[in-house]
Amino acid sequence: MVPMLLREGHEVVGIDSDLYEQSTFGEGLQEISELRKDIRDVEVSDLRGFDAILHLAGLSNDPLGNLDPNLTYEINHLASVHLAKLAKEVGIERYLFSSSCSTYGAAGQDSVTEEAQFNPVTPYGHSKVLVEQDVAKLADDSFSPTFLRNATVYGVSSRLRFDLVLNNLVAWATTTGRVYIKSDGTPWRPIIHVEDVVRAFIAVLNTPREVVHNQAFNVGSSEENYQVRDLADITQKTVPGCEIEYAEGGEPDKRSYRVDFSKIQRLVPEFQPQWNAQLGAKQLYETYQKVGLRLEDFEGPRYKRIDQIKLLMAADRIDKTLRWRSYVDA
Repeated sequence: MVPMLLREGHEVVGIDSDLYEQSTFGEGLQEISELRKDIRDVEVSDLRGFDAILHLAGLSNDPLGNLDPNLTYEINHLASVHLAKLAKEVGIERYLFSSSCSTYGAAGQDSVTEEAQFNPVTPYGHSKVLVEQDVAKLADDSFSPTFLRNATVYGVSSRLRFDLVLNNLVAWATTTGRVYIKSDGTPWRPIIHVEDVVRAFIAVLNTPREVVHNQAFNVGSSEENYQVRDLADITQKTVPGCEIEYAEGGEPDKRSYRVDFSKIQRLVPEFQPQWNAQLGAKQLYETYQKVGLRLEDFEGPRYKRIDQIKLLMAADRIDKTLRWRSYVDA
């Protein structure tokens, strides 16, 4: 997101506790001004002088969210609402919240719109629902939130996540010759490239306030809804000589949802996704080859979010609340 925002002419300052500073993938991060701070500890003085907040911070997957559900709600829900209240207090008008299509949870076979009922099945998904509901109540003439319900992300970035389905399938295929499916392959997932997520945030920022004020938008393309087994087939066609393998005892994933993305296409026409699953799989495969990716890299603590957290805890570098014991030593 940072380099794309800078190319658009925005001044960017980051707020990050840097739990994953050892998890940078590839050539590294673009340097910007940064407040090294936990999202729970942000103060009014940290926010003065800004026009918009793009709120991405949180425990960002289900295994991490399940580590301590109470902590997940504290960070993902309560801290997000607190941040919105502080932003409103200092006069920051635009608040773009990175929500998720996982709010739909177990949605069945029907294609869901933004008007569909929430049905989250994990603390992570539920925390996103709570933020949307609570922050929406703060909206008024001076404070304008927008909720971007992103599809499941894939693609190369400086903080690439290997727990995401297409990233993971291509990683297994590249390093082992196996497209390893941990479920029964039937769950539906809409997917979107990380660069297209950024395009959506930029497009919403550029859209007149009254069009996106206190609105939720599914972020993705209706053509990019896939069952996991479809993504496995795409991976097999992309990575030469690999075979598809299902994990023994793999069961249907409760998280299954097909999503309609027509609203953002209609109201935010500047948003034009540039990627699809085939192009993304090719990019991932070529990048993994270039960096010499190994199985122990993406299945180990360097890139596996939950394992990185457990490593920092075991080394006594962070406490049970996921705060650094000392920034000096971090």
